[in-house]
Amino acid sequence: MSVDRPSWFKIALQVRGSVIPSIWPRVLLCGGFGVFISLLHFFQLPVSFPILSSIVPSIVLGLLLVFRTNTAYERFWEGRRMWGTLNNNIRNLARQIWVAIEEKDPQDIAFKKSALRLLPAFAVTLKLHLRQESVNSELELLTSPSQYQKLKSMNNPPLEIAFWIEDYLHKQYERNCIDVYQLTGMKELINSMIDVLGGCERILKTPIPLAYAIHLKQLLLVYCLALPFQMVKDLTWGTGLAVALISFTLFGIEEIGIEIENPFGHDVNDLPLDNICAAMQRNIDDLITLSPSVHEHLKDN
Repeated sequence: MSVDRPSWFKIALQVRGSVIPSIWPRVLLCGGFGVFISLLHFFQLPVSFPILSSIVPSIVLGLLLVFRTNTAYERFWEGRRMWGTLNNNIRNLARQIWVAIEEKDPQDIAFKKSALRLLPAFAVTLKLHLRQESVNSELELLTSPSQYQKLKSMNNPPLEIAFWIEDYLHKQYERNCIDVYQLTGMKELINSMIDVLGGCERILKTPIPLAYAIHLKQLLLVYCLALPFQMVKDLTWGTGLAVALISFTLFGIEEIGIEIENPFGHDVNDLPLDNICAAMQRNIDDLITLSPSVHEHLKDN
């Protein structure tokens, strides 16, 4: 067991990252309504209607909530899988560029390093693109001043960076620094990076159908507001607390689905894209410190 692992109770009582801040007004509303029904029952008004339990069958509501949460988690996991693929592609492409492309002129090493820095720049622009944020200072150290200004005017900066990387590879092919097989392999990695871009855009731009979201919210509200009428005869003054606990459970499950259906934002439950991009940058920086021994052996021979 890891010593850094937080205790079970600490996680259970943690508010940050939970859905409590989002659902507590609804929970208080349902609990307060339950107290109100208890008060009416205390004054012997006819508010006990156990038959209301059949209005929204529990199994139907449960299946709808499970479907909602599973759909959202599939989107979350698909987003994480996409970024894992991007990370692997960038590592593989960076390694091939650094080792396979021959340096014929003194300035070639500088061009190669610039091309390598475009790889984490692609990830950073993808992150900003998915968050619908403008190009910012994160890219100043990864691109030239002219490239940085160009990216500011682009509607889809990751595509522009992919174009620059592929253009660099074609120039090296024309200079006979790589052969056609190496060029083809590197272009396949770039194509896979573009596929990741398209896959993430698909997740971002395909929300849960509005009709489904509306209907689920309506059923949740009807179910929770009908609970006091079903319970007040048996629970009397405990009705409000019971309704609050049940509504906390149901609204919480729904809110979890809402929280994770778009995994590219800044929320605690979203993917740690900032950390992923920073790790890619560190990988490239480490790679640049290595000397490709292949070319040294060729020069010695």
